[in-house]
Amino acid sequence: MMAVGVLLAASCSNESIDRVNNEGTEKGELTTVPVMVRVSDFSVVMDDLSSGKANSRGADDPASYNGVGALTLAFYDGEGAEVVKLTQVKSDGSTYTTFGAFTANLPVGTYTMVALGYNFKDGDAFTLTSPTLAAFTSERPRETFCKTQSITVTGSSKLNLSVTLNRISSMLNIVSTDGRPAEATKIRTTFSKGGKSFNPTTGLATVDTGFAQTNNPSTADDAPISVNSYPFLYSDEETMDITIEVLDAGENVLFTKYVPEVPMQRNRKTTLTGAVYSASPTSVGFLLETSWIDGNTVNF
Repeated sequence: MMAVGVLLAASCSNESIDRVNNEGTEKGELTTVPVMVRVSDFSVVMDDLSSGKANSRGADDPASYNGVGALTLAFYDGEGAEVVKLTQVKSDGSTYTTFGAFTANLPVGTYTMVALGYNFKDGDAFTLTSPTLAAFTSERPRETFCKTQSITVTGSSKLNLSVTLNRISSMLNIVSTDGRPAEATKIRTTFSKGGKSFNPTTGLATVDTGFAQTNNPSTADDAPISVNSYPFLYSDEETMDITIEVLDAGENVLFTKYVPEVPMQRNRKTTLTGAVYSASPTSVGFLLETSWIDGNTVNF
């Protein structure tokens, strides 16, 4: 859970790396009202991975939560046109004064507000197009929190808002029970369903065609690996097939594992554990555990 603060007032340029203002109207200059939105904390329910039990972490400030590297706040008018969009990147101090505190100017009226918190790494590309479309256009989606709501700006006084964001991602964790050979440098995971784009209003994927992403495990040779993915689902719960391919430096396939009918759910972590670096039958030896909030184990 993340609270976002917005003050609709004159905003310093160093508080935004992406801002669009529609200031011209046929009626001339509009009166603007100050509004503040502050992203103050997350209420994140996560597993204690050492025990496998659900562990409520309580409230985390977005500045200290490693799963969020960027925040985007946008306002859309009644016709769906973008009025203001602001983005803060945690690693770039020039994009904010206080990470999670936003300031902007809005004319009197009613707007749809979209607030997003998401992990953001070098090479990532993220777009917010409308209250119904946002996407990671780079290789992989990241852990994402979202809230969309209607707000009304009046001319009486400045508006201070605190908004709670909820996690809309699911998570797949692949853990090997065998060590990584030196020639095996990459893991490619292919999802048969879900996607990298989502609807901020519903929190669901906008496509259900699947995607693939490649991870470079950082563990030493002969050590087990653990890699994570964060697909957006087309429905709150979705069953899909997962293909795991072990690649060498030239992206030649060394081993392939196929795991059918894997259950996934938003705000849940599904863990696949088994022998990845072997030529044994594709899905034998894998254990399936879904336990980001509520855990269960499925053997297949």
